[in-house]
Amino acid sequence: MASIDFTVVHEFAAPPRTVWDEMIDWPSHANWIPATRMEIDEGDAQTVGGTFTGYTGYGPLTLVDHMRISVIEWDEATSMGTCEVDKLGPVLEGVAGFTVSPTTNGSQVAWFERVTVPYAPELLAPVINKLSAAGFSLGMRKLAKLIDKKHPSLPV
Repeated sequence: MASIDFTVVHEFAAPPRTVWDEMIDWPSHANWIPATRMEIDEGDAQTVGGTFTGYTGYGPLTLVDHMRISVIEWDEATSMGTCEVDKLGPVLEGVAGFTVSPTTNGSQVAWFERVTVPYAPELLAPVINKLSAAGFSLGMRKLAKLIDKKHPSLPV
């Protein structure tokens, strides 16, 4: 079983609330996370207990990732948000999440994944960690471009 543990940090030129709203819009993740689409399973997927499923890959090489929100909090006074999801399998088990916080020039997202992959040997963990972190880094850069395009004159 491979243990995956990484954190990706990205700076955005947009205000924290704008970034937060994009981050918790689960279906829109398909627009910026490579080879991924998200489906809301039932209920409100922006509250604790909400569930959704991510599909990453193509055709028969698609990883199914069932998730349940365990923490989702936005604090208007500090312009900070925290979201954590439990990874329920069948391939990824553990926890993932992100924080959005203000910076001098906009905001910052710190995205983490702490999961196990039961079907992968531990000796592959370093490779999976690097590839996963690279995919999320690419996703964050793509999200920043999408936000800039969607909100071209946002004040920070």
